[in-house]
Amino acid sequence: MKVSTVQSSGRNNLQMGALSRLRFTGRATFGMLLLFLLTAFGMQSLSAQTYRDLYDFGGTPGGCCPPSPSLMAEGRDGNVYGTTSTGGTANLGMVFKLTPAGVLTALRSFDGTHGKNPVGGLVLGLDGNLYGTTEFGGANGFGNIFKITPAGAMTILYTFTGNADGGYPVSPLVIGSDGNFYGTSYPGYAFKMSPAGVFRVITKIPGTTYGPLLQAANGSFYGVTEFDGTHSGGTIYRITGTTATTIHNFDQATGSYPIGGLVEGTDGNLYGTTTAGGATNAGVIYRITPTGTYTVLVTFDGVHTLNGYQANAGLIAGADGLLYGATVWGGEFGYGVIFSMTTDGAYTVLYSFSAPSGDGAYATPMQHTSGSIFGTTTRGGVGGMGVVYGFTDGLASFAQLTSNTGPVGKTVGIIGRGFSGAASVQFNGTFASFHVLSNTYLTAVVPSGETGFVRVDTASGNLVSGKVFRVTPQITSFTPTSGGVGTAVTLTGAGLIQSTAITVGGVRVNAFTVSSDTTVTFSVPTGAKSGKIVLTTPGGKATGSVAFTVTP
Repeated sequence: MKVSTVQSSGRNNLQMGALSRLRFTGRATFGMLLLFLLTAFGMQSLSAQTYRDLYDFGGTPGGCCPPSPSLMAEGRDGNVYGTTSTGGTANLGMVFKLTPAGVLTALRSFDGTHGKNPVGGLVLGLDGNLYGTTEFGGANGFGNIFKITPAGAMTILYTFTGNADGGYPVSPLVIGSDGNFYGTSYPGYAFKMSPAGVFRVITKIPGTTYGPLLQAANGSFYGVTEFDGTHSGGTIYRITGTTATTIHNFDQATGSYPIGGLVEGTDGNLYGTTTAGGATNAGVIYRITPTGTYTVLVTFDGVHTLNGYQANAGLIAGADGLLYGATVWGGEFGYGVIFSMTTDGAYTVLYSFSAPSGDGAYATPMQHTSGSIFGTTTRGGVGGMGVVYGFTDGLASFAQLTSNTGPVGKTVGIIGRGFSGAASVQFNGTFASFHVLSNTYLTAVVPSGETGFVRVDTASGNLVSGKVFRVTPQITSFTPTSGGVGTAVTLTGAGLIQSTAITVGGVRVNAFTVSSDTTVTFSVPTGAKSGKIVLTTPGGKATGSVAFTVTP
């Protein structure tokens, strides 16, 4: 393992032109609040900014060249899991486990029958197993979806046929709020699959993509295509239900050919990168609202290259409210950079890659609950076949929930460290019952209370979740089921304490009373129409199962 400390001058001298802004200038209010919370809750931060070449591919066990998407996932045990597209015993790729200290174990080599060339990487399932796809191989040759345990036992859940389900899946899987897996396949299908392997195509999408789908806070899925669109430079699309809608067409002037997917910022907007387009055709970093308003925040300069350029990798939302990413080229040595950015576009170079310790950061990195950023390069290292790297930037450790949304009473997993001495778990200040399974993993039951951050109190400090947990509201019943204007109606359910709006047949209720997390009362408003009662909270919407009838 090679460790290099980043020189402080490197962080200041690499700021040029329009990118020359202070790191925290214009930072989102939400991000500042989160930093305050992290400090107030006593979270321990890492003291040094260092880059670590954790593992060099090419030797035993022979993994090679992690591909572009190749997302890694943190397991319940605190280790990092990933894939290589080649290498392994049959040179068809493998699944590996890596400790944060850099000890790598080959868990499984692909053999063709079980698929080959896993490009998308892995996602941690709600059951503690890892899930991924292979681009090729399997019974039909069109790739498959697999599950692998942390011990290396593999199960094939679905085999693509190349027909109405498409094939050759390269985009990483993601887990939706409903607990199902979502992904895309060639030549342009979005699908979902249950943990048991029940597969269904959702809709046709504009084209093919390497980037994963993103489920935003509004419940819709968003994705990008590398090509296609009105300018053939790629698209951004939204999936709501079974309908896919293109919300942006990329072009040469404002960015084109996106490969990495989208990430949701603390402000509720979506962020991403392109590999080309912009002033010098070196790519951009952009922001797009959930409804489709597109803004270029950073234009990479392919001539003055110290800031890096061509970001194949997508961005990640750090637990500190910043966005992090990497470029393939540029920087002090020409081999790319690791950077951070505020949601306002203030860009900072954190580290410049050098060939001996990593070159070609095509893959989207991840943030470990220790605070460190982990990623892979496709080239560089001792054997020139890529590395797994770790990077610390004074980032605090945090708690990561296996699911960031759910109803009251749902059991959710929490990954972190120091859990053996955990004293309490709180959801936005409301105490929850919890069960410690290991020093790095516990489960908690969502209590009656509010949408907000989750905090775990441990003997060594307090860990706060990097993302808000959204309590899904539920309406179980209401009485009466009919009445005229002014009739008092009582809603019964769960997760109602933060109710912000109620409608009856689409007509907004002017005033209502929240009696508890389970009870809300209101009067039928003037102009109300017969129809469903819909209640809104920061955690989502709840709809009554039957219609309310408005009588004369």
